[in-house]
Order: sequence, then C-alpha cells, then structure tokens
Amino acid sequence: MIEARLQLPRGGFTLDVKLALPARGVTALFGPSGCGKTTVLRALAGLERAAGRVALGSEVWQDDASGRFVPTHQRAIGYVIQDSALFPHLNVQRNLDYGLKRIAAGQRRVALDQVVGLLGIGHLLQRRPDTLSGGERQRVAIARAMATSPALLLMDEPLAALDAARKAELLPFLDRMHEELGIPVVFVSHAIDEVARLADHLVLMDAGRVLAAGPLAEMLARLDLPVAWGDDAGVVLDAVVGKRDLQWQLARMDVDGADGHVDGSPSTTPCRLWARDQGLPLGRRVRLRVLARDVSLARGPLADSSIGNQLQGTVEAIADDRHPALALVRVRVGAVAVVARLTRRSAHTLELAVGQPVWAQVKTVALME
Repeated sequence: MIEARLQLPRGGFTLDVKLALPARGVTALFGPSGCGKTTVLRALAGLERAAGRVALGSEVWQDDASGRFVPTHQRAIGYVIQDSALFPHLNVQRNLDYGLKRIAAGQRRVALDQVVGLLGIGHLLQRRPDTLSGGERQRVAIARAMATSPALLLMDEPLAALDAARKAELLPFLDRMHEELGIPVVFVSHAIDEVARLADHLVLMDAGRVLAAGPLAEMLARLDLPVAWGDDAGVVLDAVVGKRDLQWQLARMDVDGADGHVDGSPSTTPCRLWARDQGLPLGRRVRLRVLARDVSLARGPLADSSIGNQLQGTVEAIADDRHPALALVRVRVGAVAVVARLTRRSAHTLELAVGQPVWAQVKTVALME
C-alpha cells in the first residue's frame, strides 16, 4: 500500500489529500491543470515538503508526528518528467549508466538489460540524445529511471510533450514494462485517453482535493463524476480474444471471459463484443474502450440494424449530463457496465427507469493495443 496524507498551501487553494493506493499496477492522478496532481507527485518524491505522512508499505518516508523525513535521494523512487532531461553530452548508454550508479550492486532489483529490451532501445545505446526522436528520448529517460531499481516509479505527464504519432509509439512499450516488471507506478495526466489505456486505479482531483478514487473501470462507469461528462465519457473493459471471423476480418472480445466468467465468478449474461480483427491470438488479454456516444439503447433486440453488438442488460442508473438536453444511462451487462449518452427525450420515449431491462447497442469498440 502507498499511503499519503498531505497538506500544503498552494496559491489559490490548499492541497489536502489522503491517499491509500495499491502497491501494484498503475495509479493515475487525473484532473484539470493546476489541481495539485504534480504537487502530490513531488511530495511523494520528497521534492515538496508538505505536512503529513508518506509511506510505501512498511517503509516510512515521512512522518511529521515522529519528525521523520527521508530526503529524495534516499527514497527508492524513479522520476520521469515531460522533458526527458537526458545529459546531452552523454550517449544513451552513459545516460543509463548514470542511473545505474545511483544504486549499489547488491540492491539492484531490476536488470538493466531487461529494461533496455522491454523499451526497445538496444539499437540506440551509442547515440546522443539530440539524434533521437521525442518518443525515443522518453523511452531512454524511463529506462534511466528504472536503472535505479526503484520500488516506486513516479511519472509526471510523460506523454504530454509528444505528438500523437510519438505517443502511439511509446504506449506499447509502457504496457510491456508495467506487465513484466511489476513495479508500482503513479503517473499524472490530464488526458483521459492516456488514463484509459494505462491505469488500473484512478484518483480524481480538483482544487487540491480528492473527489474520488478507486479501480479504473468502476470510476469511469460512475455517473456522478466529471469523467462521465464530455465527448470522451465511457468505460474500459478487460477482455480476452475469444473468436475470430476470418471471412469478415472481425474478432470477438469476451469481456466476461470465453466461458462467461469474470475472475472465476459466474456471469449469467456474458458480454461479448465484435471488433476489427487486429491479428491478436486467441486468449490474448486486451483492454477495450467503449465511449458513451457510441452506445444506444432499445427496449428489445433489433433484427434490421447495422449494429451487430447488441447486449441484453438492465438499467442501473440514470443521471443528467452536462447539457440539459442529454442524459447518461449506466446499463449492467452481466458482471460489467456500459454507459450510454442519449437525449432526455429519447430516455422519456423509452420510459427508462432503474431496474428496467434494455438492449445496449454498441456501435464502435476501441481496442487499446
């Protein structure tokens, strides 16, 4: 468990947060610019002296009650910022060696060769930073942070300085690194697409406070939070590739698993969605994103429809959207939920109510690979 209780005056507001974050996976600190996300990250690193307590498991880095404060260089952290901050006079190998030298040989938990392989930078080792693309520089910066064998990796908007192409280039490497190394990550972002792709746990912040925190899938399905508003509102679903239709170049994604189960729990209504076949093998774990604007609702299945993904479910919640003409509806399908955005007039016409059976029609499924 990553524990933090922090208070710090910051201009127009006072940072006042209490966090209990999982010590596995990726936690995203998400919210508008200036809400205190980076300040929290810097306080975890010891770069900001907030009042309170910071602990990683049994290792206490700060405890004002006992007067304990471990300086940044003695905390087992890696820190990555927007600017790769590589030493321009050193080649990639020597930049990595700089990180490696920060940790005694007997305390190294991460093999540098493994990190180099996971981030795909082996062919860059003899090059200088000014000859690298933005995505390559960030991969090297992440590798240098990992060379210190951190117990916690902190990332402050590591993708913000990259264009869409370089961001798409870097994301698969981050996925591989997080899956194979198992080091907990806390990263700051104000881009929901990055959060949906990378995070397992979400902390939603505003004006120095935590609005809500919890598993990503649960948080994105909540209708009472700002992440449910706007064009990017939607849910993420973990699935496996269950079947391929070679004739039509489609793949079936079994959200509840191929046998209609989620983590061993039976589901009477397995959630299965067809998407474009990207050549992934059967049984491969994937993450799907279903936007609320791509989900419509009906009182029954529609035979004469171009929408092939039609899921039987139950209305679980209805809420007003930001615009008074719109409503958000959460539909439970087996063990998971999808969210639909529709007009209030449509909701009235369908006589939608909590507990009512409906069919959710999913027009588009984004495979985040």
